[in-house]
Amino acid sequence: MKRKPALSPSLLLILVMDLSRGQTLTCHRAEYQTGTECCPMCPVGSRVKIDCSKGQSTSCAPCTEGTFMNQPTGLKLCFHCTNCNAGSGLKMKTSCTPSSDTVCEPLEGFFCLDPAENGCMAAQKHTGCKPGQYIRHNGTAQRDTECSDCSEGQYSDGTFTSCLSHTQCEPLNLQLIKPGTVSTDAECGEQTSGSTAVVVGSVVTSLLIVAALALVMILLKKKKICANTAVI
Repeated sequence: MKRKPALSPSLLLILVMDLSRGQTLTCHRAEYQTGTECCPMCPVGSRVKIDCSKGQSTSCAPCTEGTFMNQPTGLKLCFHCTNCNAGSGLKMKTSCTPSSDTVCEPLEGFFCLDPAENGCMAAQKHTGCKPGQYIRHNGTAQRDTECSDCSEGQYSDGTFTSCLSHTQCEPLNLQLIKPGTVSTDAECGEQTSGSTAVVVGSVVTSLLIVAALALVMILLKKKKICANTAVI
């Protein structure tokens, strides 16, 4: 059998240099590597359809509806557009284009939990202040509502921007019907209605006492007359 001819030193050196070149291949910023080749990237709003080859540049295709590419790329697929999900407290601020993703923002009454570039990825409903608390700072798209407790002698139902003092009945010439709490005001009533009831009660009591005394006197007088008649 014949032996295969050995590689010459010069040919061996060329092969080693080619292998070394493939391992240390460095592409320009506007290129991407595929195998041992550096291919031009596709522009914003498109993707790679066919990699470049010797004598032919990269073949690109535009991103289809519902996808985007916001930077020069060597990828063969565009990114899927973000969905602004109402279940995550979001609504659309800017719609998706072939060259930019959807921008989401919090719904009314929500604030952003997960900020993103020029938008938001997740939001949460503003905290509602409890009865006995007032709204110290209203919630915005960037921050939650801040609540604070009312001081003694004040009240708020949770929707006030400041606590209110309990109504003082006496200076208003009224009587206290129900004391105030941290969530409700004091209840006052007319003084005259209570005074009239007291006066009427006193008059009725006095009349009953007078009637009782008169009845006792009548009975005693009748008893005395009867006693005198029996003696005669």
